[in-house]
Amino acid sequence: MNNNTITIRVSYLLTVFVSILLVFIGHNITVGNLRVLQEKPQEAVRAKVIKITDRVPPSNELGELAPELGDNLIFEAVITGGIRDGESVTASQRVSGFFGIAAKEVGPGDSILLINFDNAWFFNGFFRSNKMLGLGMFFVLCVLIFGRRKGFNTILSLGLTCGAIFAVFIPAILSGVNIYFMSILICVYTTVMTLLIVIGYNRKALTAMIGCMSGIVVSGIVTVIMSRILSLSGIIDEHSRYLASLPIQTQIDLKAVIFAGITIGAMGAIMDVAMSISSSMWEIKEKAADINFKTLFHSGITIGRDIMGTMANTLVLAYIGSSLSVVLILSVYSNSLLSLFNSEMIIVEILQALTGSLGILFAMPLTAFFSTVFYLKTKKNRVSGQSTTPP
Repeated sequence: MNNNTITIRVSYLLTVFVSILLVFIGHNITVGNLRVLQEKPQEAVRAKVIKITDRVPPSNELGELAPELGDNLIFEAVITGGIRDGESVTASQRVSGFFGIAAKEVGPGDSILLINFDNAWFFNGFFRSNKMLGLGMFFVLCVLIFGRRKGFNTILSLGLTCGAIFAVFIPAILSGVNIYFMSILICVYTTVMTLLIVIGYNRKALTAMIGCMSGIVVSGIVTVIMSRILSLSGIIDEHSRYLASLPIQTQIDLKAVIFAGITIGAMGAIMDVAMSISSSMWEIKEKAADINFKTLFHSGITIGRDIMGTMANTLVLAYIGSSLSVVLILSVYSNSLLSLFNSEMIIVEILQALTGSLGILFAMPLTAFFSTVFYLKTKKNRVSGQSTTPP
């Protein structure tokens, strides 16, 4: 094992250790200042249905609402986890018929969740996380089989990204930390951590970082400017209203939440474009030893144009798909297309797609430029007989 290999492995381990440490420290700082929803939460347990014991129709005293409320299904279940493991309880499920769609009724053998409200147990949904865990494990296995070491690094970086968002970013928002600052911090952390773990300490990672950061900065600036021009309030749906009424010390800035959603949402696509251009240009430079600055840069721009076309579509389709139900409702109940495309919810979706695409657009030439500058420096190494592996 030569000194270069030892240096690479030490750098990798140090990056992983520092990344985990930063998430741990950030989580402790943000959670320490968190003062939200201090009420005692309702007890929720996992249970297995034993048998259905009764079916109670709604009371006639409810009048016309009675048929809509549906029957009350009474059943016995045994708790399958926690301090109540093995305890048998009687619970109920409201089989509602609202909007003509009846809820799926529980049956013997079903794995469900129950909540305790005033010493009475109520059905709170089917237990689905175990099935999703199975799909997640299958995904991890496929990534490891096809990606091998790169696949392991991908899973590791993905886990750290989720940790940064759910263990640091979300508590920070609820504890009153500036959302704009935290959004930028999360983007910087995720970009640097992901590229260093997956790609390593080399010129490809460096140029991809520069390109990704530049794209994120452009997206963020455009979002702030357009939020003012469009007079956005941040209230785009019922979830925004819930956020505005949370019982916390500092009210959440809903416009800042839009900024965070756009920058973090666009970061992945911008990073993908920057890394694709950086990696492709490295391969071109390796195969064409005598390539000049103009030719290599032009090749990077050409690659970027091809990627940009599909990635812009990816962003637009992703945002439309994530809010398709709401778009359908607005399309039905809006009086005109003018009214529809002036609703804040639709405006924000369009803003997300356009600012993300602008970030990709600006990341493309900058990544190509810095890749050309940094990669052509390795010509001296080739002339002297040194390895051209990205240092």
